Amino acid sequence: MTEDAIYQNRLLVALYDVLNPAGQDTEFYLRMAQDAQSVLDIGCGTGLLTAALAQQGKDVTGIDPAAEMLSVARKRPFGDRVHWQRGTAESAHLDHTFDLIIMTGHVFQVFLDDEATRATLARAFALLKPGGRLIFESRNPLQKPWLNWTPDQTRKTVMLDDIGAVTVEHDLQWVKGDQVHFHTRHYFPGEDAPVTSQSTLRFSTRAEIEALLTGCGFAPITWLGDWQGQPATNTCAELIAIATRPAS
Repeated sequence: MTEDAIYQNRLLVALYDVLNPAGQDTEFYLRMAQDAQSVLDIGCGTGLLTAALAQQGKDVTGIDPAAEMLSVARKRPFGDRVHWQRGTAESAHLDHTFDLIIMTGHVFQVFLDDEATRATLARAFALLKPGGRLIFESRNPLQKPWLNWTPDQTRKTVMLDDIGAVTVEHDLQWVKGDQVHFHTRHYFPGEDAPVTSQSTLRFSTRAEIEALLTGCGFAPITWLGDWQGQPATNTCAELIAIATRPAS
């Protein structure tokens, strides 16, 4: 087993899109980008949203550290209109600023401490035009969603072209402070053992995230609790941050 193997294994990357199709979150970010001419997608993955933004005629850059994810992204319709880079926000070579920066698919939660989180947020601030916005989401820790990450509650079977039926399940391993570690097992037809990936996510509170954002200079910060735009509450599943770089 390797850490976050799903982002490196070609079969698991192909499975990723089947398990994560366009949904309400995709539509939300497309709405948020309506007035933006230039967009940076940090942790763009297989580029589903990134390519959709390029289709709208925007100047779009997508960054991801996983070569296999970017290989899929480049082959998407309108993928040839995106500036793809392998790496992180800190390592990317960018020569201009953006109207909008997004981090989708709970990318924010892969930064496991304040130092890593602050580095990414500070880089995003530097890459935004005055008045530009950073938008991302993080699961609400007050709802403890990891308690449902058991094989019985998460098991699903999907069809993968040229492969057949693949069963996927999550299995919570441990919770230490604000970090949650789990395994994802993938059962491919004809294989004796599953392909297993490991992931660790950080569950920060709204107050903790806001302190990091304000510490990097963002203001104001608007909080939403769902993809329809309702305000964030203690009972919402998502904490969606809309953080602005001041105009002056």
